[in-house]
Amino acid sequence: MAAGSATYRHIVFAMVRTGILGYGGGPSVIPLIRYEAVTRYRWLDDDEFGETLALANALPGPIAPKMAAYLGYKLKGSIGATVAILAHILPTSLAVIALLGTLYSLQHSKIVAGMIAAVRPVIFVMLAMMAYEFIAKAWKGLGKAFALLFSAAAFALLFFANVHPGIVVVLFLGYGAFHLTLVERYRRRKDTSA
Repeated sequence: MAAGSATYRHIVFAMVRTGILGYGGGPSVIPLIRYEAVTRYRWLDDDEFGETLALANALPGPIAPKMAAYLGYKLKGSIGATVAILAHILPTSLAVIALLGTLYSLQHSKIVAGMIAAVRPVIFVMLAMMAYEFIAKAWKGLGKAFALLFSAAAFALLFFANVHPGIVVVLFLGYGAFHLTLVERYRRRKDTSA
């Protein structure tokens, strides 16, 4: 089918299929979009698809809606782009809302409560392992005294002063850059004096 003979119905069917079947994010959706656009409907050839994919990768944001927008725009202009994006994201968005609604209605179920309770220890262990790795890196990079000092400062800021975690992260990143500058200056002085 030539690009000029594409209908909104074809765009919707193609984008709904890619949105529903593309489990796992952008990399899993790209072959599905290629199949619809190149093989099934022949809206693009392989070269144009490759160029479109390269352009979509260069732009910020998720790749699948960008590819859907390009196809819709190429076939039917601005309205086609809007239709393609909505057809791609709306079915899965509605499915997630329905699933969350179902889960919320079952929140008092003993089975659901048991499932959530079984996941909590796994999450705790994963967070504890991540915290241990961060502390080990801080221990190596800053030394024992600074690592303990910064751990205590972060704990105090988060739990006693109720500072937003994002602000604490920015503060510590800022200090980290300052610390690296100090260490570099110290090394230069040490090298020139030796």
